[in-house]
Amino acid sequence: MKSFRRLVYPYVVWMAVMIVIPMLMIVFYAITKKGNSVLTLQFTLHHFIRFFQDPIFPIVMWRSLKMAFVTTIICIMVGYPMAYAMAKLKGNSQALVLLLVTLPMWINMLVRTYAWRGILTMIGMSPELKVYVGMVYNFLPFMILQIYTSLSKIDPSLLVAARDLGANETQTFYRVVLPLSFSGVISGITLVFLPAVSSFFIPKLLGGGQYVLIGNLIEDYFISTGDWNFGSAISLIMAIIILISMYITRRLDKETEGE
Repeated sequence: MKSFRRLVYPYVVWMAVMIVIPMLMIVFYAITKKGNSVLTLQFTLHHFIRFFQDPIFPIVMWRSLKMAFVTTIICIMVGYPMAYAMAKLKGNSQALVLLLVTLPMWINMLVRTYAWRGILTMIGMSPELKVYVGMVYNFLPFMILQIYTSLSKIDPSLLVAARDLGANETQTFYRVVLPLSFSGVISGITLVFLPAVSSFFIPKLLGGGQYVLIGNLIEDYFISTGDWNFGSAISLIMAIIILISMYITRRLDKETEGE
């Protein structure tokens, strides 16, 4: 076993370079003043105070959370019936539908969003509705695949036993299928909500700059404004919200497994 530990070293180095060091830099910029040098380093919480004192930034944060929440709910409502229907199929039909679901994911998300931009320009929609369409389209396959995976793992003998005990199809679904597939729903929520709340190019392309989310603010302060300190503070606040969301979903998943 000890001989295989060395295989972990490249991944540890990769995580340190690509995850740990950038996060430490974000924390460093978020708690220091702009224009600091090594010799005159000054720490401050002004960037966080500025974020919560300005009435615009909390509104944008709330808008981002609402957008991600509604997108996740729509993906559950659309994705669960599709995943359930896929799990009911047999053989080649199931493989074909699974291919159709995953086929758009073979194309880069940015290219797909550009395609929707061309389609939605011909339809009279509000910028907010266009962003919702882009969000649901891009993240729906993640929800479908997670729920489908959990449904396909359900032992068919459990469904037969439920029917033998007198349960009809509706009762079997609510008492057997739905509880056993809830872990897939939780995984789908994680894969949809977290990227949706921090997305920036979907609202930028489909919203036409009229519908700004928190990801757009972070991009603007890093690239356009050049205020890395305030941009890092917003990123850190966003990271804390994402960590809290992940903690809640993990707790729900563990409680479901316990039941």
